[in-house]
Amino acid sequence: MRILFTGGGTAGHINPALAVAAYVRARHPEAAIAYVGTPNGMEARLVPQAGFDFIPLAVMGFLRHMSKKNLRHNLEAVRCLSQASHRAREILQDFKPDLVMGTGGYVSGPLLREASRLGIKTATHESNAFPGMTTKLLMRHVDLLMLSTPAAEKHLHPGCPAVVTGTPVREGFLFASREKARRELGIDNRPCIVSFGGSNGAKRINEAIADLIAWHAPKGNLWHIHATGSFGWDYLPELLEERGVGWRGKPNIVVKEYIDNMPTCYAAADLIICRSGATTLSELCASQRASILIPSPNVTANHQYHNAQAMVEAGASVLIQEKDLTGERLIQEVEQLISHPEQLRELGKNAGKTGYLDASQRIYEELMKLLRG
Repeated sequence: MRILFTGGGTAGHINPALAVAAYVRARHPEAAIAYVGTPNGMEARLVPQAGFDFIPLAVMGFLRHMSKKNLRHNLEAVRCLSQASHRAREILQDFKPDLVMGTGGYVSGPLLREASRLGIKTATHESNAFPGMTTKLLMRHVDLLMLSTPAAEKHLHPGCPAVVTGTPVREGFLFASREKARRELGIDNRPCIVSFGGSNGAKRINEAIADLIAWHAPKGNLWHIHATGSFGWDYLPELLEERGVGWRGKPNIVVKEYIDNMPTCYAAADLIICRSGATTLSELCASQRASILIPSPNVTANHQYHNAQAMVEAGASVLIQEKDLTGERLIQEVEQLISHPEQLRELGKNAGKTGYLDASQRIYEELMKLLRG
């Protein structure tokens, strides 16, 4: 069995693919598995770390706002796109996959289209309730479309071969031990917060987190692990210094660009502060962790707000819209939750009742049926 996975741009596209790839490998150690992604994207780092072969395919998204810089970017994107189909065909002819599965992002488009043209079995997974552009372009060409939620079905082309599976998460989120994770990270019995705003970072979240760290750092009563994202690393240390926070050298305050060991950090955490993308919510549910959700307003059909609202209605999360986000508001919500550990436990328990915890198994079974068909 030979399978190519593809998806890129954000962790929300990459991690579901890695979760399914790991599930397949655990059950078929003889299978040949590789991952196709952009050479400069996060996947170029995360895929080899997960132990899979990485094959580069240069594809870039287009920027809508007009400027000289963006014009140069878009011209380069056109050049990459013009070569992507040929490169995708080379990859397919060299690897000779029995199946190609995509999880979204620009890079998955050329590979899945070429695989379909060559008669190779194809599948793609859509994590959001509102299908992204790549899914909309591919859904009439792939053999199977898998969805995270039934709400996405109404946005599909009639007759599209779709099945609801949920969004897969890495098995580490399902089985990580809190005690072991805390020992590994050196965390004592103080409450632990994990916060992040996505792989690129979110300025409003980073600013509010700087205020939150400035509030609890002098007390020393919390552990806090924060990922700034790729853009936030340039300015967050300066924000902390402006607030008089001498965080460097303090073991209970960890600020880094990206969290590589997210399942371990989730397991160690009492509270997670984050966006409300589909993959993140699936990880929260799998880990059964309390959360404060700050939906991104810059997404299709405001789907992150609706994702977060569903978690609130399930009694699993606290919601702060970005337009209402301030350091003061975030501190207020954190103080309330940390002061009431029973509320944190209840939020986490309710999160565990939400979502499809067996999504990887569901997707695996659908892929095996497709291969047998």
